[in-house]
Amino acid sequence: MKNSLSTLLALCIFATPAWAITVTTPANNAQVTSPFNLVASTDTCDSKPAVSMGYSIDSGPTTIVATSFSAHVNAGQGAHLLHVKCWGKGVHEDEILNISVVPAALVTVKSPTAGETVSSPFVLSATAALCSSEPVSAMGYSLDSSSNNMIVKTQSLQATVMAAAGEHTLHVKSWSASSSCDTDVAITVASKTAAKPTFSPASGTFESAQSVRLSDATTGATIYYTTNGTAPSTSSTKYSGAFSVGASAAIEAVAVAPGFANSGVAKEVYVIAPQSTGPVIPADAIASTDLQTLGTWHFNHDAGTPGSAVGKSGMVTTPSRSGSARQFVSSYTAAGGEIYSVSYADDTAATNFVYDGWVWIAAGSSISNLEMDSNQVTANGNTVIYAFQCSGYSQTWEYSGAGAKWVSSTEPCNPSKWETDTWHHVQISYSRDGSGNVTYHSVWLDGAEQVIEATVPSSFALGWKVGVVQTQFQIDGLGASGSSTVYLDNLTISRW
Repeated sequence: MKNSLSTLLALCIFATPAWAITVTTPANNAQVTSPFNLVASTDTCDSKPAVSMGYSIDSGPTTIVATSFSAHVNAGQGAHLLHVKCWGKGVHEDEILNISVVPAALVTVKSPTAGETVSSPFVLSATAALCSSEPVSAMGYSLDSSSNNMIVKTQSLQATVMAAAGEHTLHVKSWSASSSCDTDVAITVASKTAAKPTFSPASGTFESAQSVRLSDATTGATIYYTTNGTAPSTSSTKYSGAFSVGASAAIEAVAVAPGFANSGVAKEVYVIAPQSTGPVIPADAIASTDLQTLGTWHFNHDAGTPGSAVGKSGMVTTPSRSGSARQFVSSYTAAGGEIYSVSYADDTAATNFVYDGWVWIAAGSSISNLEMDSNQVTANGNTVIYAFQCSGYSQTWEYSGAGAKWVSSTEPCNPSKWETDTWHHVQISYSRDGSGNVTYHSVWLDGAEQVIEATVPSSFALGWKVGVVQTQFQIDGLGASGSSTVYLDNLTISRW
């Protein structure tokens, strides 16, 4: 009985069908791109030696292959049945896999775009993640029929390409473990670059809206421009005639012409500051003018700020309004502040002051606070501090209060929001009484008045020389480290 049972079990095992097809890739229910890589093999087919294999998509024709094969298979987008087959003597097997063909993620060329006219050298920027459903391991490019100019073992390519003037085909390539993918981009390399557009009027501060005209020296050029400070492109507003700039704005423009590479970006900044009455200054007031030109300015780190600061200062002719502007260059760590100051008069009697100056903040400057002060030592030996600043921390105009602490007004100000590389007009009106209480009346920024009307005690026994009248211009850094370049021109302080 035992031998009979063993024999029966052996017969049952022998009679079980042997589905021996192994499909290495793709997996069942895989998403692939076309063409995709099919790898399969078998030794037996329905328990008999396999003599051949094959594959087909849906009910399409069968491709006959060897019993171990790798093939690139084309298929339209969508869901498909992939049949992987084998044949032996008198037997046949068919393993069916569900696959979904998705759009091919081949080479994406970010620049230059197809049909674009560029100058030489131009920047090639491209990426690729998959090639024939396999991860990309390298990328490269060639121009026309030349050999590969560059190969990088990454999924992104950034290159500066030299090319002669004329029409070219740029071949951008990617490679996976078993395939290569190629995207062709037709470009034209111009022999010349279009001239930058010109503006009329040029940058400046104006009391009213300006009619701005653009022109270009390149024949047949089309100008595109933006009014929000962003870089212009052919998708930007097309210039068709003079347009009005009624509020402060940075205008940027680019010229595009057939057979020419696009011009560089031209930029002009317009500050629209309607004329205002400004501070009322009596005719008999004493006006100390062009204080920025005094040769006795000195500077030091404000120990009341954190971190450290180092500064230097000198006279420049550009940028300037008067031909003689003072430049302040500061570098800092941990939001340190640098004080720039100068004494300009001897006066214990004056009780009213108007600070009037023009400030230019260079692009790239990192500033948290911009402080514009006056100080006066009165007859009793106390120093009255008229401290006023545009604070990036509170984003308001601030003034010195009791205990020399900063007090925030309700009027907004933030130096990081000021338009860079242009002149801004700052006027501050303040006064004191006989007890050293200071009233901050108003501040005007580019002609727009902001009313403060705050009175605070601001008299301190600092031991300074009686009669000294001084102004301070302080620049505080923003963040862990950085620098700033600021210019001051036409600084006039009136007193009475």
